[in-house]
Amino acid sequence: MKKGLPKGYNSLEEIVKDNCIYVDKTEHILKIVEGGKYYFLSRPRRFGKTLTIDTLKCLFDGRKELFKGLYIYNKWNWDEKHPVIRIDFSQITAPEKSRIELNLKNYLFDEEKNLGLEGCRREDVSFYFRDIIINAKKKYGRNVVVLIDEYDKPILDNIEKPSLAEEIRDFLSNFYGILKGLDGDLRFVLLTGVSKFSKVNLFSKLNNLTDLTIHPMATTLCGYTEEELDIYFSEHLKGADREKIRMWYNGYSWLGESVYNPYDVLLFIDNGFRFSPYWFETGTPTFLLKLMKERKYFVPDLERVEATDTLLGSFDVYTIEIESLLWQTGYLTIKDTVEFPDGSLSYILSYPNYEVKRSLNEYILRYFVGRSSGRIEIFKMLQNGDVDGMIGEIRSLFSSIPYTNFTRNELERYEGYYGSVLYSFLASLGVEVIAEDITNRGRIDLTVLVGDKVYIFEFKVGGSGKEALEQIKERGYFEKYSGKEVFLIGISFDKEKRNIGEYSWEKV
Repeated sequence: MKKGLPKGYNSLEEIVKDNCIYVDKTEHILKIVEGGKYYFLSRPRRFGKTLTIDTLKCLFDGRKELFKGLYIYNKWNWDEKHPVIRIDFSQITAPEKSRIELNLKNYLFDEEKNLGLEGCRREDVSFYFRDIIINAKKKYGRNVVVLIDEYDKPILDNIEKPSLAEEIRDFLSNFYGILKGLDGDLRFVLLTGVSKFSKVNLFSKLNNLTDLTIHPMATTLCGYTEEELDIYFSEHLKGADREKIRMWYNGYSWLGESVYNPYDVLLFIDNGFRFSPYWFETGTPTFLLKLMKERKYFVPDLERVEATDTLLGSFDVYTIEIESLLWQTGYLTIKDTVEFPDGSLSYILSYPNYEVKRSLNEYILRYFVGRSSGRIEIFKMLQNGDVDGMIGEIRSLFSSIPYTNFTRNELERYEGYYGSVLYSFLASLGVEVIAEDITNRGRIDLTVLVGDKVYIFEFKVGGSGKEALEQIKERGYFEKYSGKEVFLIGISFDKEKRNIGEYSWEKV
């Protein structure tokens, strides 16, 4: 068994040198290289994009010794080496366009030296890039490979300043657009990033990219499949609860087999099988939460989001759709598709797994309310069937919301706010929470499953808890849970008190 875990490794050479596990993705890479020339790939952070870029560089550099034992070893022409220009925009990003341009020039200067070139023009960074490609082709007699990692990071790092982000976007559009006129000098081009910006803007000049984001060639290019866990990590996972690992870390899908988050798997093993939101904690979705609060987003809708190709790719500086941002950053994934008679697809998005659902809702709760305490108490009350005690804790939760949350806005008239807060609170407990009738903004139904107990909630803003309870009984929601201990709870929210008003419940 190879003992080394590739935790934190983004270099194929270092993985091989340190005798670490390399999950062989070269079959996918070969199909991509043989299937076209210009590509774009979007994946969330820490899914292996940089390692994919590095593997491609090693291939085109002809470093045969690194690929011994891998799928591609006997299928690649190792004598045909190509000059490679690799740009990592995570090393270039800055809080102003002029600094980004300067950093990019310096980065290209290093690439020029690495290729043994000289005399390329440096005044305009786009033409400097062009000269390096043309001169590399002349020097080596072979077409050039261009690999661009984190292509969107300078924009995303400044996304809360739309005018600056737009300026950077236009600058990068011109930079990437240079590639369009160099077809005769290029062998292969790949851009990777987190977001998929609109082709109308960022890629208006480079409009010949094949998008690999949900392409069949790349569905499992990043992430670990169930089979790969068995092949590469079976000894490392001996004694671990595989079903629980699957619940926590699997579930990401780009129209193919679902995959595990690699970062989660490696940290889970490294930390002695301790379940924790490893991937989620590597980034705080502050900008996303700010948008959700500003736009009064109805959080239970995250259980089921209907999307089209337009929505999945509609990210840009001034037109940021919350669902698109959630999808591109990995907080939502494709769970199902619906094909219409004309052949077009509609996508059903939801949380990929337990880690994301629980952690995202805990962050939403903290951002919307300012606290997430009381979770242990309510969890115990749910276990014990203590409805009155639970309602008391929920009242305490709403009472703790800072008054400033309601000043200079219309939150007290935002009926979904109460349901969103309670949904996020319950989802953050780690229990199974199901949003019912989630398109009806006048009332919010939640079902909570805890062991052999089922709690069915009906919420109203105004009215009475008794009326809400009667609606549950009239609809017969509890019938599908026959054989379990079922609690029906009707809650009325008082907008003036900004808290639970009346409530009624009974056990069936």
